Amino acid sequence: MTTRFSFDKLAQDGKARLGRIHTPRGEIRTPAFMPVGTAATVKAMMPESVAATGADILLGNTYHLMLRPTAERIDRLGGLHRFMNWDKPILTDSGGFQVMSLASLRKLTEEGVKFKSHIDGSDHMLTPERSMEIQRLLGSDIVMCFDECPALPADRKRLEQSMHLSMRWAARSREAFGDRPGHALFGIQQGGLDQELREQSAKALQEIGFEGYAIGGLAVGEGQEAMFACLDYAPDQLPEARPRYLMGVGKPDDIVGAVKRGVDMMDCVLPSRSGRTGQVFTRKGVVNIKNARHADDPRPLDEDCGCPACRNYSRAYLHHVFRAQEMISGMLLTWHNLQYYQDIMSGMREAIAKGRFANWEARFHADRAAGDIPPL
Repeated sequence: MTTRFSFDKLAQDGKARLGRIHTPRGEIRTPAFMPVGTAATVKAMMPESVAATGADILLGNTYHLMLRPTAERIDRLGGLHRFMNWDKPILTDSGGFQVMSLASLRKLTEEGVKFKSHIDGSDHMLTPERSMEIQRLLGSDIVMCFDECPALPADRKRLEQSMHLSMRWAARSREAFGDRPGHALFGIQQGGLDQELREQSAKALQEIGFEGYAIGGLAVGEGQEAMFACLDYAPDQLPEARPRYLMGVGKPDDIVGAVKRGVDMMDCVLPSRSGRTGQVFTRKGVVNIKNARHADDPRPLDEDCGCPACRNYSRAYLHHVFRAQEMISGMLLTWHNLQYYQDIMSGMREAIAKGRFANWEARFHADRAAGDIPPL
């Protein structure tokens, strides 16, 4: 078993990359999708069920865990892996995005961000040093540096100020992270949709030096077309020999488009959140299980899916338990969505290995365009 963190690029097809991240807790096959376990749980799923879908790594959240149950308590109980019964790698984000999107009465300074908890209104201060301390207490395998993530659209002056602040915080994060063999610190590129600012950010991060690099500040309201336009250049600005992580993305076609443009890792709450609201992702597009047309449909959600929802239950049953607000609905639909996302990743990895990514992508889009056709 490896005792260090490393990344091997195994193949490339166009810009799409096949790789493997080595960590002391196991290997991560890339392209990789990370299910989100915000508060030390992937909602509606048991950890072993998440692993059964093919997930090699989960994402946890610094902001939520620092507030409840606190990083200090998790540390006393043996760390996040033991706490949530997940023995594979865990990536934790820095808390910067949640401070922007959830916390109230924020005060941003050079030191960090002072804010009130969205849970109970208590006062907190999050700095690069405190973010690194929290993630160390959690025992994260991959740690994200603390950054500021402005909402889009934003004018260039605001983006430039934010980017330079994030780079200063990145340097402080690197210093506070220290020497932790087997653990990795990722820098986060910022700059909005401005190519020049992104280039400046990438150069600043490489001067500091990180084990991996993330593309931040996207999937914050700019739309897919603008996001893809940024991804046409942003991954290329980052080191070839390090993993590239696009934060907070996304829908199935967002993920495929990101991998096509050179991204190795992604995360998103969408598959689990959608499962709880009756929205299901299939090879033939999105299915809304609450719709009345499914009430008498004996077919599975997706005939090519091997998850328990598709193997053992009909659309009619899934429609019934969703309408009846039974807990099993969220469990089964979330399991299916996570399985579908992992099937996408597995399909892309195989296609890149064979040099057939373009063919795989064309078939992916053709299947979705065909749509979910009701039975006669």
